[in-house]
Amino acid sequence: MTRQLHDPTSYTNSIVLDVDSARSLAREDLDHVADADINDHGAMIRAAVTLEMRLRSLLTALDAQENRTP
Repeated sequence: MTRQLHDPTSYTNSIVLDVDSARSLAREDLDHVADADINDHGAMIRAAVTLEMRLRSLLTALDAQENRTP
């Protein structure tokens, strides 16, 4: 049985950051995962999940700034 990484019907981001904070955290996470060992499956999963979550947070901040609904 497989499950998708993201289910848009059940996703809610209850914390909405301002764009500057979201951008700063995205840069921090990018720097953090840049050192992950590409041969370490667990490290790659953690990096992918970290970046997926941060991207969603950044998009939520941008949508909020522009009064958009995803």
